[in-house]
Amino acid sequence: MHLIPVGYSSVSKISSLSCGTILSCLYHYHSSNSDDKVIEMEYSSNTKKQSFIGSPARVQKLIASQKDPLLAKEIFDLALRQPDFQLSYSAYHTLILKLGRSHHFSIMDTVLSSLKRQNSSISPSLFSHIIQIYGDAKLPEKAMKTFYTILEFNMKPQRKHLNSILEILVSNRQFLRPAFDLFRAAHRYGVYPNTKSYNILMRAFCLNGDLSIAYSLFNQMLKRDVLPDVESHRILMQGLCRKSQVNKAVDLLGDMLNKGYVPDTFSYTTVLNSLCRKMKLKEAYKLLCRMKMKGCNPDIVHYNTVISGFCKAGHASEACKVLEDMSLNGCSPNLLSYQNIVGGLCNQGMYDEANTYFKVMMSKGFSPHFSVVHLITRGYCNIGRVDDASEVLFEFLKHGYCPHLDTWAEVLPQICQTDGIECTESTLKRILAVEIKPSTRIVDAGAHLEEYLIKKVIAKLIRR
Repeated sequence: MHLIPVGYSSVSKISSLSCGTILSCLYHYHSSNSDDKVIEMEYSSNTKKQSFIGSPARVQKLIASQKDPLLAKEIFDLALRQPDFQLSYSAYHTLILKLGRSHHFSIMDTVLSSLKRQNSSISPSLFSHIIQIYGDAKLPEKAMKTFYTILEFNMKPQRKHLNSILEILVSNRQFLRPAFDLFRAAHRYGVYPNTKSYNILMRAFCLNGDLSIAYSLFNQMLKRDVLPDVESHRILMQGLCRKSQVNKAVDLLGDMLNKGYVPDTFSYTTVLNSLCRKMKLKEAYKLLCRMKMKGCNPDIVHYNTVISGFCKAGHASEACKVLEDMSLNGCSPNLLSYQNIVGGLCNQGMYDEANTYFKVMMSKGFSPHFSVVHLITRGYCNIGRVDDASEVLFEFLKHGYCPHLDTWAEVLPQICQTDGIECTESTLKRILAVEIKPSTRIVDAGAHLEEYLIKKVIAKLIRR
């Protein structure tokens, strides 16, 4: 009796034992805490004794336990050669997937052909896995061929098989036409596309710029008693918006609502973004107000989309109203909300209002980008309100944040040029009273500080 580990690399030596003797194998698994398994092999020179290799279930477990798919295939072949031994379907299923996942596709096809000759009852999940394996391996042609392989097993492909293949094909633009051909031919084999099938192709054609084909598929759904869903409408709306046909997208959204559909947040986001890009801000705001009445509460993304649209169009005051609506509707503004408002107000020269929202933002614990501080301080400096600029800088430093070098370069020369050295010294002391960390890079502004100190020394000499 010999003990041979499962991971033994030369399984071919096992099969060679049958030459001149009759191999009778009994596989026993001995599981210990270390999960080691050994195969106990018992063989005899009695040529009249029938070969035996354990039960089909044990062979399947042995194949499944192998990390090396080729070793698993050798075990499979060894079992297959034993007289009157029938491998289980599970053994075939396990080995096929093991070979496929390791990209031994030609060997996998051989085992699949062997399975076909067995006339076993095949699980549809086997082909689902094979299709996915080909998709992961970027082999769309083999994935498509699997549809017809299923037919060779006297099985009807399922819709999930069709949809998986379509998704793999349309992910590569050059296979869009073969995907469409398979979609149209599927009914000949008793496979009728469902809503998901149509959505897959509609999305692909929209992304490819073929909006007319996508619309044709959408209309075809209704004729064939396939009900479009929310995703079907959203796909078309996204396609229309990409083509800058925002009015048609709004009409489709309205048609969707009239038919009793409840659009999801992505549908609203798509249309709101498009309306804002087209500067149709009143329509965007109306849609935002309409959302809640139609059963979809606007979220932070919807509000920020409209706020950003108003600010970019130079209507920061309207954006402030949207910000107020947010809070009233139970949606708390976030950092992006405030930064858009502050930036929009500064761009319109409304620095006091911007400073007010800046203080609110800081009081709520948000960490504004240094560009926000720079906008306010530069704005104040440009209109000669250096004290207010210094106040903003002081507030930023007080909370432990680091102004950008450009901000220091904007403020310090203004301070140094201000009349009255005592006033200048007081302002600087107030700013520098805050604990300056190395990250503030105050040293980088040394040239302007030096200029200030020189002026201070000269002033003292004049007094003397």
